[in-house]
Amino acid sequence: MIAKLKGLLDSVAAEAAVIDVNGVGYLVSASAKTLGGLTPGTSVTLHIETQVREDAIQLFGFLSLAERDSVRLLTGVQGVGGRVALAILGVLGPSELAHAIASADTASIARANGVGPKLASRIANELKGKFGAVALGGAAPIIVAGNSAVADALTALAALGFRPLEASRAVADAQPELGDAADVSALLRLALRKTAK
Repeated sequence: MIAKLKGLLDSVAAEAAVIDVNGVGYLVSASAKTLGGLTPGTSVTLHIETQVREDAIQLFGFLSLAERDSVRLLTGVQGVGGRVALAILGVLGPSELAHAIASADTASIARANGVGPKLASRIANELKGKFGAVALGGAAPIIVAGNSAVADALTALAALGFRPLEASRAVADAQPELGDAADVSALLRLALRKTAK
């Protein structure tokens, strides 16, 4: 199995790149975020996840090990193949996805092409407790699901343009000061104040 490729970036297309390794061009599928960070003609190193099927051998490339590990977990969920996993990582980075899963924020997961509400819910349910350790390394706050004020505050912050990770951190910083009984407006005001510092 191919685990890593280091070579010259030959070309970049909408969903894949060609890496020239000593004269051999490898077609590597990658997320939109990964492809956006690559420049043809430069040296590149990608971590590779190799998938072997009856009809094809497909390479998926990642700039970080967290992305690769995220795809490994995502493809373990029924209905999530390599392309859908890359679409999810194109919308949410590993840390943002871990927060979305920990807070049961299926709306953020469903923003990816090919992911409907049912699949987003399955991803959140099946990966709860598994994903965070890989992507976060235990360093970032995790919001407890089931609190409607927290969920509403996260939705409001997302509507204001906050990324899921930023919204989750802001609410996690505000929640301990106000307690579990805090209403949405108080939680939102304090979260916004904390992000302005």
